Amino acid sequence: MTQTPTTIVTIGDIAIGGAHPVALISGPCQLESLDHARMMAERISEACAPTGTRFIFKASYDKANRSSLGTSRGLGMETGLEILGRIREEFGVPVLTDVHEVWHCAKAAEVCDVLQIPAFLCRQTDLLLAAGETGRAINIKKGQFLAPWDMKNVADKVASTGNRRIMLCERGTSFGYNTLVTDFRGLPVMAATGWPVVFDATHSVQQPGGLGGASGGQRQFAPVLARAACAVGVSALFIETHEDPDRAPSDGPNMIPVDRMGALIAELRAFDDLAKSLL
Repeated sequence: MTQTPTTIVTIGDIAIGGAHPVALISGPCQLESLDHARMMAERISEACAPTGTRFIFKASYDKANRSSLGTSRGLGMETGLEILGRIREEFGVPVLTDVHEVWHCAKAAEVCDVLQIPAFLCRQTDLLLAAGETGRAINIKKGQFLAPWDMKNVADKVASTGNRRIMLCERGTSFGYNTLVTDFRGLPVMAATGWPVVFDATHSVQQPGGLGGASGGQRQFAPVLARAACAVGVSALFIETHEDPDRAPSDGPNMIPVDRMGALIAELRAFDDLAKSLL
């Protein structure tokens, strides 16, 4: 994978792809409040500072694909985008959020530097075209049901709009019921498309619907998979984090406690530096 030339995607002053150091996409799964988002952005910034790791703040204003009707979906678009805009301005970092509907794209693009296509929606042509037409960077999660080589066709839909700011994100593949596995052969396969590859360490250890009315997860394995992805040579890592994952409104079982992020980032940068020194 490290020998495959990739398009360099620039987001703010962060260059993603090629031999550039691994970037981080990180934040809580779901926006909770402006104060909480500020606290999380500050803690992530502090964790990244010792290694100079660049990060994109990630949080969702709406979790439209929850396991059951009774689980929290978030603050909604209007409030969520206002919070993300404040984080972008106050911390000087790019921000990312999910879009679920065609009409979300232009509105979200007014605030967000990166629009993310959820895995379940990665083949929705109209959504991909609408996201591409905004000109914003697009992070496309690979569907749990797709082979890695299928992502070329997905990326081609966005690229047809003239938007070449595309990233492809691995987040695990369905393996029986309530289980995901990661096939690391898929990372170089997706990189062969020429687009930067992102590895989502926390959703790759998710157990979809594993708690009955909500998804479970095995967060203890997220650092293991992230190390492996860095050794392969990914362009960015997606790691959700929270100050108290067990009390988070969404995806708590997958998320890394924010007080462990500094040590984890330092470890991952060492793996990344070694892999990219071989270029």
